[in-house]
Amino acid sequence: MIKFEHVGLRYGVGPEVLSDIDFTLEPGSFHFLTGPSGAGKTSLMSLMYLGRKPTRGLVTMFGRSINKMERPQLSAIRQRIGVVFQEFRLLPHLSAFDNVALPLRILGRPEKEIRSNVTELLEWVGLGDHKMMLPPTMSGGQQQRTAIARAVIARPKLLLADEPTGNLDDEIGFRLMTLFEQLNRMGTTIVIATHSQTIMDQFGHPRLVLEHGGLRVEEPKNWIRRKIEGVF
Repeated sequence: MIKFEHVGLRYGVGPEVLSDIDFTLEPGSFHFLTGPSGAGKTSLMSLMYLGRKPTRGLVTMFGRSINKMERPQLSAIRQRIGVVFQEFRLLPHLSAFDNVALPLRILGRPEKEIRSNVTELLEWVGLGDHKMMLPPTMSGGQQQRTAIARAVIARPKLLLADEPTGNLDDEIGFRLMTLFEQLNRMGTTIVIATHSQTIMDQFGHPRLVLEHGGLRVEEPKNWIRRKIEGVF
């Protein structure tokens, strides 16, 4: 699904923020991305969702090298990726419902199917009574849940989420993590950037640990999790 080989990234003429990054994510895997503030998590995520290209090294996505791809080819690959950004990036003139429905409309899904799937997912994330709200009138947590719903509604092949539970209470955060796990069981490869030790301990997945611009992989230790009914 994703392969990084000796990847480095710098901004302008400054020092490298990522150095000699090597890892492989198999299809259907689930990883947490963690590390101290400033370690480069957002930079690594931007490489994985094709927001930028590496300064050096080779990045392979879905079996294809992206280093020399032109914009149309990159756009085609991005359609297979769902992303939850820290700043949400909702369209302010669209309701919560229409923001979440947007990926399905781009894919040309029937409106009846869109209405059913979006309504069910908004109920699941606790926004069933707020689906006509516009983003400027939402709280930060409501915007975050809308952004997550939009990222997962089309069941992407790869889901990247940057601190998706950061502004949410524990129960909603757990429900959303369970949603991510359900997607993963259906075949979606998932990477979640988080500082939350609680979340990582509850859900026993390997960790990509960034420190000083380098990366190591840690296997999960003993973990305990609760069970909750899912939406998919």
